[in-house]
Amino acid sequence: MSDTKLVRGTMLLTGATITSKLLGVLYIFPFTMLVGQQGNALYQYGYLPYTILLSLATLGVPMAVSKFVSKYNALEDYITGQRLFRSGIVVMTITGFIAFLALFLMAPVIAGWVLPSGGSSGNSHEEVVFTIRMVSFALLIIPGMAVFRGYFQGFQSMGPTAASQVVEQLARIIFILASAFIVLEIFGGSLGLAVGLATFGALIGGLGSLMVLLYFWKKRKAGIQEQIRESKKDHQLSLSSMYKELIVYALPLSFVGLAIPLFQAIDLFTFNDAMTDGYGANAGEAETAFGAFSRTTHALIMIPVAIATAMSVNLIPTITKANTNRDMESMHRLITKTFQIILFFTIPAAFGLTILATPAFASLYGLEDLGIGSMILSYYAPAAILFSVFAVTAAILQGMNRQKYAVIGLCIGLFFKLVLNYWMISSFGAVGGVAATIIGYTLAIGFNIWAVGKFAAYQYTQIGKHAAIILGITAIMAVSVYIVREGGMVVFDTTGQIGFVGILVFGVLIGMLLYFILSIRIGLAEKVLGDRFSFMRLRR
Repeated sequence: MSDTKLVRGTMLLTGATITSKLLGVLYIFPFTMLVGQQGNALYQYGYLPYTILLSLATLGVPMAVSKFVSKYNALEDYITGQRLFRSGIVVMTITGFIAFLALFLMAPVIAGWVLPSGGSSGNSHEEVVFTIRMVSFALLIIPGMAVFRGYFQGFQSMGPTAASQVVEQLARIIFILASAFIVLEIFGGSLGLAVGLATFGALIGGLGSLMVLLYFWKKRKAGIQEQIRESKKDHQLSLSSMYKELIVYALPLSFVGLAIPLFQAIDLFTFNDAMTDGYGANAGEAETAFGAFSRTTHALIMIPVAIATAMSVNLIPTITKANTNRDMESMHRLITKTFQIILFFTIPAAFGLTILATPAFASLYGLEDLGIGSMILSYYAPAAILFSVFAVTAAILQGMNRQKYAVIGLCIGLFFKLVLNYWMISSFGAVGGVAATIIGYTLAIGFNIWAVGKFAAYQYTQIGKHAAIILGITAIMAVSVYIVREGGMVVFDTTGQIGFVGILVFGVLIGMLLYFILSIRIGLAEKVLGDRFSFMRLRR
């Protein structure tokens, strides 16, 4: 019964996470129609520092709380978990308040760091300060709220977390779009006011999530209190001992989970100045490029990343079990399967998006800023493969209890991103920022792959052959999609957005159909997805 509950809970939480992430990507399309690329840049000026401070305020403790509570519940000591829950809410609320004060008070300084120098055609200093301060209020409740999620998960109850995640995202998105529309379209207000209010949606989403969690707490409090009264043990751990155990486990998880925001933070503080001082762009051009790079094109490439990661997420926990049992054969099989799934989905998606960059950007964001947006997307799309592989290799190392190597790999990538970013943007413009990200991630992945091979005694020969086959099929698909794109540019009217939608739809359908038919016919899909397609493969 407990296994069934665990599987059901994992599936529920995975589904909610996917839904939440996809919603978080899809709303950017209408939001961009309202505020444009400079509005997206302004949103990122506030949201990226908030994301980093939120992680510092929580330090991965919610996930660690679930592990801690689960451990002591298994020992029939429900008292220790309850003590951690009560103190955790207090501690996380305090750290959240400190983070709020830091972000609110530092807003003028951060605004000075991120705005382009030598120009006034972009967002103003006051608008950036307002945006940062509006999003900072979410730090007052979200860290404490996250402890609720961890506590419920410690009881293998994933429903409250799943429901609260979806409600949080829905409430946030509705507020973002409604506030931007009302300010800009109804009252004719300023872009700065619209985007600043939109970032306040983080607090609105947090309040919605908190109400859901409190509802579940009210329903389940009596049952939890009954278990506490029936506890057979009380380890009587001191608070310092409990938090030492939590932080040792949680800190690496928190840091690795911040990989993409940390890379984006380097861009946040170097991109605009490199574009204006080194590359020669004006402030408006720099902010437009930053908005396209950091938010709109990034949202598109995160779609295949979310899908691929979701396909493999259920394989990662079993690596922990195989490592604990010293079952190297099972571990190797799981690592192989994880890489197969990731590469099977992300490689064709990334290269297809590279070829269809112009119709994809035009279809989803309109024709304004199409030149810079489609150019960045065409170079940035292959990073989807790197984001996915890094997430998987880091998760494998965590499953093997080798978290520190995942952290080292990330630090290597961040170091080279930091060293190269300003120079590459100054030399090559926005594409230089893309290149620095790709180089940093490639080096981080290289280290992670070495660590997995060393500590799992894993040979990558089979994965190399698998990747070569995928690349071969992808090359055939890419040529076909290129032909469709070029033909579509002649057939469809590309002076309007509808024409690009037609090209995108036909390109995606032809690419997907051809890729899956070829992969099925040669037996690749059967290896990755099971024998449900075996009747279609070629027979000798």
